[in-house]
Amino acid sequence: MSLANIVHSYSREAAPVIDGLSLSIEPGEFVCLVGPSGCGKTTLLKLVAGFEFPEGGQVVVDGSKVERPDGDRAVVFQHSNLFPWLSVRGNVELGPKLAGIGRAERREISDRLLDMVGLEDAAEKKTWELSGGMQQRCSIARALATDPAIILMDEPFGALDAITRERLQDEILDIWRNSKSTIVFVTHGVDEALYLGTRVVVMGDRPGRILLDLPIGSFGAETGGDVRRSVRDSTAFLDLKRKVRDTIGHSGKEED
Repeated sequence: MSLANIVHSYSREAAPVIDGLSLSIEPGEFVCLVGPSGCGKTTLLKLVAGFEFPEGGQVVVDGSKVERPDGDRAVVFQHSNLFPWLSVRGNVELGPKLAGIGRAERREISDRLLDMVGLEDAAEKKTWELSGGMQQRCSIARALATDPAIILMDEPFGALDAITRERLQDEILDIWRNSKSTIVFVTHGVDEALYLGTRVVVMGDRPGRILLDLPIGSFGAETGGDVRRSVRDSTAFLDLKRKVRDTIGHSGKEED
């Protein structure tokens, strides 16, 4: 996936939200975009998804210019956007159903994914019966149901309490490792970006631009359980956190 010299604004009179931004992402990477509010992180995600189109430059995925939304690129939003009249299973099976996949195969897909996200016992519940964390798990399962090559996540854990957020961070790492999808993850949290990402891209305020592109391996994915969570207190993690926060601070605004 590549973004080349992207320029984008929301009106002819307004200053560009993004100006001259270029970024390449390799298959299987977990790239976290972090930066102050209004720096264009979500706009960048919308451009990759095909929901919006740049005024200048181009977005290319798998050798083709992005001109529309596509099943190979799934999106998970901060708020679940589930269909309340459908069951948990119905939400997960909707994408495969629209793609013409038969009932038996859809059932196999939903069984596998609901088991993966720990919702196998809630399959027949309506989504409004679920907690916020369970709704986001359902959203993730729905995104995976079309077997996308790229998963775009726009602050998916931002509205959750700290305990649920940390649990879902571990779960998304396990899902990423098993699915081998490419993930582009927007967050305001420096800790979250460093914990999840194999690479952290720090964006500066308007016009949106890249201030720091930091390959870090993966603190969270290389270990598991309590050991995985303890990396947040390691010297290497804290040094990188300081570097990212300093970069954001020098751009004029600082994130938590």
